[in-house]
Amino acid sequence: MPERNDRRLFEFLILEGAQAGLSWLTILRKREAYRRAFAGFDPAQVADFSKADVQRLMEDDRIVRNRSKIEAAITNARAFLVIEREYGSFASYVWQFVGGKTIQNTWRGLQEIPSETEESRVLSRDLVKHGFRFVGPTICYAFMQSVGMVNDHVVGCFRRAMVRQLGQSVR
Repeated sequence: MPERNDRRLFEFLILEGAQAGLSWLTILRKREAYRRAFAGFDPAQVADFSKADVQRLMEDDRIVRNRSKIEAAITNARAFLVIEREYGSFASYVWQFVGGKTIQNTWRGLQEIPSETEESRVLSRDLVKHGFRFVGPTICYAFMQSVGMVNDHVVGCFRRAMVRQLGQSVR
């Protein structure tokens, strides 16, 4: 579903980075633990996390205890805040990569859906330029799918029409 709330966008960005190399179901099962561990996905609070917070998170068996991913989440929170100040909102920034509207795909089967696209490669490069980590093109495409920037619901899926309708307007 199209998402334009900055805090929710930050949540999905953190969860997509945590998911790298793992199954999405693993991260979904840990979502509430991530919410508690990462201050309700408040980017301002996460940006203030210290080395002690990194150690606390490394000891939290409810989340994926990968130091690189944890440190990337904190780095990304700091970069996220810079983008919010520069663009007025993270939503304004990220949605510009799809012209403000959901890209409507017409895949007939799951095997047709790519793992990355030119848009996700451009977004990835720009996020890296802004200091983000764990934002490769595949992670960016998964992020774009999860926040409704692309509608990859296959033809015949009950959600496809709803996402299509919601993704038509620029808000």
